[in-house]
Amino acid sequence: MTPVGTNVTHWERDALLAVAEVVVLAVILLMALLGNGLVLAVLLRRRRHHNPMHQSMLNLCLADLVVALFQVLPQLVWDAKGRFPGPDFLCRLVKYLQVLGMFASSYMIVAMTVDRHYAICCPLQAHRGGATQRWSTFVLLAWGLSLLLSLPQVFIFSRSEVAPGVYECWGNFAESWGLKAYVTWMTLAVFILPVLIITVCQVRIFKEIHKNLYLKSEPSSALSPPLPKEAPTRSGEVSAAMSKTVRMTLVIVLVYSLCWAPFFSIQLWAAWDPDPPQNGATFTLLMLLASLNSCTNPWIYSAFSSSVSPELRLLLLCRKHSQRRGSLSNDSSTTHTSNY
Repeated sequence: MTPVGTNVTHWERDALLAVAEVVVLAVILLMALLGNGLVLAVLLRRRRHHNPMHQSMLNLCLADLVVALFQVLPQLVWDAKGRFPGPDFLCRLVKYLQVLGMFASSYMIVAMTVDRHYAICCPLQAHRGGATQRWSTFVLLAWGLSLLLSLPQVFIFSRSEVAPGVYECWGNFAESWGLKAYVTWMTLAVFILPVLIITVCQVRIFKEIHKNLYLKSEPSSALSPPLPKEAPTRSGEVSAAMSKTVRMTLVIVLVYSLCWAPFFSIQLWAAWDPDPPQNGATFTLLMLLASLNSCTNPWIYSAFSSSVSPELRLLLLCRKHSQRRGSLSNDSSTTHTSNY
């Protein structure tokens, strides 16, 4: 699967490798549809209790479903047939949607991290602006940038004759350095810049949490008025929820980096090396495994969410939804009242 570069067409395909590609893509597709579909169903059932973190995960599920349906599925059909089975319009549309899913999934993780950074490091401004309005701005910006930055695909790829009588959905560049520039730009825009932004935000979040914990550990002044009895409990709940949210985001980011780093490394290698190992099984399968990231996100969220996880189990067991008292407490996304 090479949605950011030119598709490498093999007129003499390795039959065993081709079967392996189809099987791997089919498994990834089923896993992504199952995981994101189930978590999305739970989130929609909990729409009355939605807060910014639930909304962020809902949009991340949608972005991962775009990856599954418009990146993995077309590539699965493409690999199964050995040629791109469609006209020029479909070629351009598929290539646009393939990269749209990559941008959306990546930028939605960035939006989640920036939202947590803003809420934790700038709590006064975040409270004044409102959690819902802030979340809406970040999510709309993520989708808007994804739709816009995917547009070059429409002009780069087309149904082209790559050999006498052989047509493929192929990337065409006016200059010899076009492919190198394009793959480098995509690596920066989809992977490196988002990871840098996320890293800076996470470092600042950890510093802020450490500073708050350090200040709380200091003995209070004798002149300070006593706090209400409820304050320590509520503070502990907020701190626990904040900590779970940050840990969840960190795990999502680490898994994202592990899944996509080999993909983009191979893309850069293939673009810059005059003789890349494009026919190797390792090369091909590593390219396919990048989409595993869309399978892991919903399960990571479920593992950290004490409100979504029980309802997901109920859904899997086909049991009726039951309201549970205090189901929102100590949730990784219990940040509605505190904006954390």
